[in-house]
Amino acid sequence: MLLYTVTGGMLMDVPRKKILNETIRNAFYHVPMWFCMMTLFTCSIIYSILYLRKQNLIYDIYAKEFARTGLVFGILGLVTGAMWASYTWGKPWSNDIKQVGAAIALLIYAAYFVLRNSMTDLDKRARVGAVYNIFAFAMLFPTIWIIPRLTESLHPGGQGNPVADPRNMDAPMAIVEWLIAVPGWILLGVWITTINIRLRKIEDKNLLHA
Repeated sequence: MLLYTVTGGMLMDVPRKKILNETIRNAFYHVPMWFCMMTLFTCSIIYSILYLRKQNLIYDIYAKEFARTGLVFGILGLVTGAMWASYTWGKPWSNDIKQVGAAIALLIYAAYFVLRNSMTDLDKRARVGAVYNIFAFAMLFPTIWIIPRLTESLHPGGQGNPVADPRNMDAPMAIVEWLIAVPGWILLGVWITTINIRLRKIEDKNLLHA
């Protein structure tokens, strides 16, 4: 209720930007979801590297679950972005380079789970999955961060992060974005992941002795 009150305009207003208007409030959802996704994917690749170094299957569980939650938040980010685009661009999908790049990145991560599920040997699945996870993480940068900024795009922020531009947010909105929304969504993603990890460890405790 408090978050709704803060972001709903009862305790604060938002900059009345041309075209965006009230839809700028989606910055409290769409943008932090992408930050959450990147944080979870980063945690996932760290555990994949740890698995390749120590060959402990518990690290594979951590890598898989962080990637799974990251993919969910990435999909939510894509959906909220499409909803935002329907108001500001006229339709939810315009084949914009940032939309296409984000979709490709998420499909690459979806393939990570398809690849894992195609193998029954636990060690082989963990090893191949870890290597592929490193590839998938590396592909995030050209598909989401590099190529879209080298090409004309309807999406704002071609030369940087539009949320970090003080011309787009006033001080109250920036405070809510950086001190509440971004940390809040990241903590939510990590919390969901830790719950899933506990469930997987309970399921596999006889195998992993963990």
